Amino acid sequence: MEKIKQDIPSPENSPADPALEKEEPLQDLPEDIQENQEPTLEEKVEQLTLELEKQKKETLRILADSENLKKRLLREKNDFCQFATSAIIESILPVMDNLELALQHGKEEQGCKNLIVGVEMTLNIFREALKKQGLTIIGPGDQGKPFDPAVHEAMAQTPDATMDEGCVSQVMQAGYKLHNRLLRPAKVLVSSSCPPESK
Repeated sequence: MEKIKQDIPSPENSPADPALEKEEPLQDLPEDIQENQEPTLEEKVEQLTLELEKQKKETLRILADSENLKKRLLREKNDFCQFATSAIIESILPVMDNLELALQHGKEEQGCKNLIVGVEMTLNIFREALKKQGLTIIGPGDQGKPFDPAVHEAMAQTPDATMDEGCVSQVMQAGYKLHNRLLRPAKVLVSSSCPPESK
C-alpha cells in the first residue's frame, strides 16, 4: 500500500502542464472596435483646429476670387463706356480726312473761298463733337519732334537739313486716339540726315 502511494505523484511534485504554463498573448482588438474608440480631447481640439484653418483658407480664396471678379467687371464696364463709340468714330475718320484734303486743295483756288469757309466750319464741328467723346488728334505740331513708333507710322525717309535724323519731317495724315487707345497712327515722313551744325 505504501508503494502505491509513493508512485502517485503529489500535486506539488507533479510537472506543470505545458498547456497551462504557456500563456497565450492577448490578441489585438478588432479594427472596428479600435475605430469606434472615442478620440481624446487633445485629438478633438487638433482636428477642429485643422478644420478651422481649412475653412479659413477656403473663405479667403473665395473672397479674393470675388474681389478679382468685381474689379474685372468694373474695368470691362469702364472700357465699354469709353470705347462703345469707337466703331462709329472710326467710320467718321475718312470723312474728316476728305474734308482736310478739300481744305488743302481749295486754299489754292481763289474762287473757292466761300466754299472753303463752309468746309472749315464743318470740319471744326466734327472735331469739337469727337473731342467731347474723348478723341485726340495726333500729328499737328509733331513736325520736328522725334519719331514715336507708338503713335507714328513712317511712310518714307527723306533728307532734311533743318532737323536731326529720326525726326518727323512732315505729317501726311493725322492720327487719332480715343482716350488711351490708338485708333490710327499718324502717317509721317521721317528725316534721314542730321547736319552737324544742328546738333
